[in-house]
Amino acid sequence: MASQASFVEFILDQLSSCEDVQAKKMFGEYALYMSGKMFALICDDQLFIKPTTAGRGLLNMVNEAPPYPQAKPWYLIDSDLLDDRDALSTLARTTAAALPLPVKKPGKSAKKAGT
Repeated sequence: MASQASFVEFILDQLSSCEDVQAKKMFGEYALYMSGKMFALICDDQLFIKPTTAGRGLLNMVNEAPPYPQAKPWYLIDSDLLDDRDALSTLARTTAAALPLPVKKPGKSAKKAGT
């Protein structure tokens, strides 16, 4: 079951105090990015935050679940935290800050130039 756009809009609104948060649609679900780092997934109208030690320290109780079949467990965010704009934004910022920048793969033209 794909996530509804209204749920994605709700999450983006809750994270509106964070800089540069974007939702990108993928396979009927959504990946959330902050400053180029994927820090969360929205699957079946549920928010999953990428697990980090820093993020775990902010959560009172950690509920982990895979966002999709065969995935490793991520932090499944409960409705209380979803409704707490400040706490959710702090968790998102802390998680994104703990993640490395993605490594950009060279494009086809760069590969040809190197051969």
